[in-house]
Amino acid sequence: MTKRKRQDDFQKVKLKVGKTKPKADNATNVSFRSKGIHLPEQLKRDDSGPTTHRQLGIKDLLSQLHHYSGTVKHGALCGLRELLTSHPALVEQHLSTLLSEVAAAFTDKDGSVRSAALRLLRFVAQCVPSERVGPFFPLLSAHLTCAMTHIQVGIQADAMLVLDVLLEHYPALLAHRHAHLLTNFLELISRQRLSGGAKAGEKAGAGRAGWALSVTPDRRVTAQQWRLTVLLRLSHFLQAVVDERPDEEGVMSADREGGEKGIATPLELNWEDHPFGKRGIQVFENSGSTPTPHSTYRLRPHVDKGVGAEEELSSVEAVRGFAETLVPLLLEVWLETAGADDGQLLSGDAMVLMQQILTILQLLRRLTPQHHLREELDAWLRSTYLSDFKLHFMKNFPYSQLDTPSPKLKKSSHRSRQQALPGSGGGAGVEPLVLNVTLCQVMVTLSHRGSAQPEGTDADWLGPIRCFVRETLTGGTRLSSKHLGALLEVVWRLVVNQKSRAVSEELLQAVYVQYQQRNLTVPVRLMLLRFFSQLYLKERLNRSKILTRWLAALPVQLVQLGSRNPQLSAQILQTLQRAAAWKNKELLSSLQMHACSLYDPQEGCVVLLPVDSQQRLVQMLYFLPAFPPELLSCLSRVCNTGRVSAGLASTLIRIIHLRSSLSGWTSNSEEAAIRDVDYLSFLFSTLTGFSSDELAVLQQAYDDALSPPTPLSPFSVYPTPLEQFTHHWDIVEEVCHCLSTLGSNSQCFDILQNGICKNLVGLTVMPDGVCAAVLRVVARLLDLSFLPSDALLHFLSKCCLSMLSLLLQLEHSAHKREAVWGACLAALSSVPRLLRLLLQSLRVCDMCVEEFPQLAQILSLLMQHTHLRNHMIANAQLLQHIIQELTRYCGGESREQWLTDLLHCYSVTLSGHRGNLY
Repeated sequence: MTKRKRQDDFQKVKLKVGKTKPKADNATNVSFRSKGIHLPEQLKRDDSGPTTHRQLGIKDLLSQLHHYSGTVKHGALCGLRELLTSHPALVEQHLSTLLSEVAAAFTDKDGSVRSAALRLLRFVAQCVPSERVGPFFPLLSAHLTCAMTHIQVGIQADAMLVLDVLLEHYPALLAHRHAHLLTNFLELISRQRLSGGAKAGEKAGAGRAGWALSVTPDRRVTAQQWRLTVLLRLSHFLQAVVDERPDEEGVMSADREGGEKGIATPLELNWEDHPFGKRGIQVFENSGSTPTPHSTYRLRPHVDKGVGAEEELSSVEAVRGFAETLVPLLLEVWLETAGADDGQLLSGDAMVLMQQILTILQLLRRLTPQHHLREELDAWLRSTYLSDFKLHFMKNFPYSQLDTPSPKLKKSSHRSRQQALPGSGGGAGVEPLVLNVTLCQVMVTLSHRGSAQPEGTDADWLGPIRCFVRETLTGGTRLSSKHLGALLEVVWRLVVNQKSRAVSEELLQAVYVQYQQRNLTVPVRLMLLRFFSQLYLKERLNRSKILTRWLAALPVQLVQLGSRNPQLSAQILQTLQRAAAWKNKELLSSLQMHACSLYDPQEGCVVLLPVDSQQRLVQMLYFLPAFPPELLSCLSRVCNTGRVSAGLASTLIRIIHLRSSLSGWTSNSEEAAIRDVDYLSFLFSTLTGFSSDELAVLQQAYDDALSPPTPLSPFSVYPTPLEQFTHHWDIVEEVCHCLSTLGSNSQCFDILQNGICKNLVGLTVMPDGVCAAVLRVVARLLDLSFLPSDALLHFLSKCCLSMLSLLLQLEHSAHKREAVWGACLAALSSVPRLLRLLLQSLRVCDMCVEEFPQLAQILSLLMQHTHLRNHMIANAQLLQHIIQELTRYCGGESREQWLTDLLHCYSVTLSGHRGNLY
């Protein structure tokens, strides 16, 4: 019998190789099944986007810029330029990535990649403004610094081209990074010496001991051409830094720029806007168009960082530290080039190099914006480098160009030509005149300031400069505005610094010869005018015969110029006003001689020039020595022609009033500029608004607009246009004010009465403005103790009745209606017997039926006003007689409405004094 083996409770499972492991009894099944949910409309997205001709999108192209192959990166940059050209909106969307990738390509080892990156950078710079690039510019500056300091000369050369693009499109952003970039220019042409050749305390020799010119044999261009390339970029970079700083220097800086950068804009304050303290005037410290504070307060303590290129060039110490390194290098560069030239004759390359060196020296000086700091820097440059400048620059002055045949060179690549002299005009070089003038500009800043010169230590090199300037200005050549501006700056410094009358007269005579040339361009003429003007206004060279002669000729030039060039006229007027305020005798005499031409009401400058110039001309009247009758006649017509504003005409009247002895402002020792008779004649002519000749012409005019005299309108009223009437009415108010301040109103009224009786009584045609003006001035000046003559009273009654008739016709001009009614009301209420004469002249029997309603309206208008109530009551019998005659002529069963209204008004007004009207 076979024995069965007993089965254990926990059996061990034997695993065999190659067999699947059996699953455990307690294993969890984690398998699952899923289905996709498709939302085609809600999550629809087009990922294709714009592509190039190779079907590459912008993301693909940007990713290819990280490829190791230069060919792939070059193709990606070209594709980006193609894509962005056809779709400019992508530039703004991917600006950050584009700039970072393009900047990283500045230091690529492949030259074709760098060239493609440069073209793409130029395209992006043309599309994006500086405000959008500003946040990313530190990254561009960092990559540019890496490229400029790279060990490979090809990358350094291409960095110059990148710098050109940034200087062209983002000069302000680049100028703010000057503390990080200036040292790079030094490292491109020199190297720091490792061996200490100077002591630590020898500050003046720090530049010579610390830096030395370097030569790199594997460049495509010569060492001199490379240094010229770097110096050209350095001058452009310093110019950008200077342009971003406020310039405090005088006149000629503004002329060079062709604008008003260096000239402070005067504050025009209209005192009429601030009467009786209604509006406050705030005056702030250091205010103006260009605030120039000279405070020594600093928010943080000044820390010396060593070489000035590592900190911002905002102080004299920083600029001096940078100049101590740069100027010796510039002198060494010039010495290497000048050794091959002979005396005064320089080759084209040498002239271009010297021009760049001189330009950099000028810009170094202008890095300090404050004038007093600039003088301190000039003194340091003089004490340190004047002997070197005299030896290397002034020894062979003036320079000329050496005519040498240009050898046939091998055709250089476009890249080499672009790197050599970009922006210098190719082989055109520099004109000898430009070079010599720039040298004069640099050297005159180093001259002594004071009267001890020119026969002192500077005479040996200032003499040739003065001789060159004088010969250039008087040689008869036509100078451009740029060349002339530089010469005028040299003359300015020589005149101001030397303080020698002989030197000043000699140089100013040369400038005056240039000023007297005919057919000068407007910029040149304006520059010369500003030069003389600023020299006179700022330096007060009152003893100069040349300036005196120039000043005396200005009124004639202003008359001849007229309105052909308002800018020139404004400059002349600015000078004339200041010189007249300083009481220059020759100018005042010339101004007096040509005053009638300047203030001619038809062709004078006072009516042809803009408002600002008109205001200056009117203000100049205060300084005029005398006012003859001819000039006062012109001024009166200027006020009334309407070609100057009413406010300016009122100013003119006030100025003449102040110059009169009747105003009480002139002292007894001074001779009165205006005779009393002429002044009163001027006021009367201005009051009427029409000359005697014009009134005589009106008497013979046959115009349809003129209605014949009627019982209700004794004068044939000439209607003046509303604009002319409004202008004249403002002048009438000013004349009345002047007449009321003359002292005795009775004497003034007597003179006015004689003038009215002599010139206006007897006329049949009267302008409405004249009638209203006469009524207004009589009511303003009449004294109760003075009885007007019968002739004047009858004339006033005719004026008043004519104006009341005109008042009924003024429906659409409220201002004119108010002025006419106010004049009539003032005259009727203030002039005694005037209302009685007016009522006596109303003869109903002489009127036609059509005039009865107008008469009723006039009477109702007079009775309804409260100011005339007592006067109407006093003349109740006359009024009652007129109404009775109207009632008799219009009697009948049916009564007109106007008559009913008149009777009602009469009953209300004269209820206690009414008689029997029927």
